[in-house]
This record gives sequence, C-alpha cells and structure tokens, in this order.
Amino acid sequence: MLFFQEGFTYRNFLLDALTIFFLIVWFWLLITVASDLFRRHDISGWVKAMWVIGWIVFPYIVVLAYLIFQGRGMAERNVQQVRQARDELRSAVGFSVADEIDKLSRLKQAGSISDAEFTRLRARLVQ
Repeated sequence: MLFFQEGFTYRNFLLDALTIFFLIVWFWLLITVASDLFRRHDISGWVKAMWVIGWIVFPYIVVLAYLIFQGRGMAERNVQQVRQARDELRSAVGFSVADEIDKLSRLKQAGSISDAEFTRLRARLVQ
C-alpha cells in the first residue's frame, strides 16, 4: 500500500519531517559549497564554471566530491575570513591589544584573576 493512500498517519508524518530535514540540509550544503567556491581567489573562472556545470549535471556527486576534496581548504578559508573580519572590527572600534593587556595586568594586581588566567588571556590576545 502506498503511503499517500493511508491518509495522515504517524509514519507519514515522520517521513515528511525526515524529507524536509534532508531538503534543508541539502540546500545548506549547496549554499555553503557555492559560497566557498565563489569566494576563492586561487582558482580561475573556468574552473569555477566547470564546478557549476558539474552541479547542474550531477548535483549530489559533485557537491560531495567538493566537500571531500576541498573540505580542509574550506575550513582554512573560513578561519582566515573570521580572522580578517575580527581584525577589521578591531580597527573600526579602536581595539588595542596593548590596552587590553594593561587592563589584564590591573585585574591581576587587584587579585580579580589568577596568574594562570592572566597568562591564558594574554596568550589569547596576542594570537
């Protein structure tokens, strides 16, 4: 018996929910891969065009292949983008590492933070 002939059942509801979940995950993967591909500066427009043609012809295979072969590069590019955004934000608001280290040293002298916390926070600022 086909599912749609059964009417509204718990099994049909679960299958519909699972289908919607996979559809959302699929679109999320497409957007993630496409945004990574078009932000890249290390490949030419022709290579990007080939990836897009591959998405149109074999969408599942090409997206999974991109994730397998470019996954590490995607993570590195995301980290680089976050660092760049953080640095731009810091320069826009006038953030100074020296000022923050000075504040940390005053907190240490006041006894608000321990030596270990001071060292950990200072190392985090210097990164």
